[in-house]
Amino acid sequence: MTLALRKSEERGKANFGWLDSKHSFSFGHYYDPAYMGFGPLRVINEDRVAPGGGFPTHPHSNMEIISYVLEGALEHKDSIGTGSVIRPDDVQRMTAGSGVRHSEFNASKTDPVHFLQIWVIPEQEGLKPSYEQKSFSGEEKRGRLRLIGSRNGREGSVTIHQDVDLYATVLKAGDVVTHVIADGRGAWVQVARGTATLNGTPLKAGDGVAVRQSGALTLEGTDEGEVLLFDMGP
Repeated sequence: MTLALRKSEERGKANFGWLDSKHSFSFGHYYDPAYMGFGPLRVINEDRVAPGGGFPTHPHSNMEIISYVLEGALEHKDSIGTGSVIRPDDVQRMTAGSGVRHSEFNASKTDPVHFLQIWVIPEQEGLKPSYEQKSFSGEEKRGRLRLIGSRNGREGSVTIHQDVDLYATVLKAGDVVTHVIADGRGAWVQVARGTATLNGTPLKAGDGVAVRQSGALTLEGTDEGEVLLFDMGP
């Protein structure tokens, strides 16, 4: 199996003082034709927002937007009437669909917030805007791949309107999990924090790996690490 490593330090960068962002794929002013996304996965931004900072109200359409908080608290408000605070272990899915406006701010005046913003291209345009938020404890993810997002919302996962199964795992040194990619599917593995190995390849926080072939993926913890795995259709 061929693994294509996207090193953390090679990602696009943007720093506006209140926001320090790393882009796995082309986004904003960062453009790299070699990294426009992977399958339906369009954006993985690792964002750190300073206390009191945030994204003022802005529009989105025809995108599945997933927020995965690692540290701190992220406050969300949108034009469909949703208001919430997202904390570590929470997963938020917003279907922008036919159009929605929202804002995201650090909910704290003293502590930064660190989160992954993930965009998935939906299977069809013009979907009715909607919002979903669920919590998956560290224990649910520890030493196993916990399904946190799927097309049909199975196993209590949030619903993603695309052929994507999104898993999260927390691995301490020596923990091993395996996932098999079926024929005709691909995968993206993103290390959210800590370190791990994927089929023996060492990975660190911010690294991503594109998998374009079927077969078994084995993740092993080398230090306390948190990893997301996207199993996707073509």
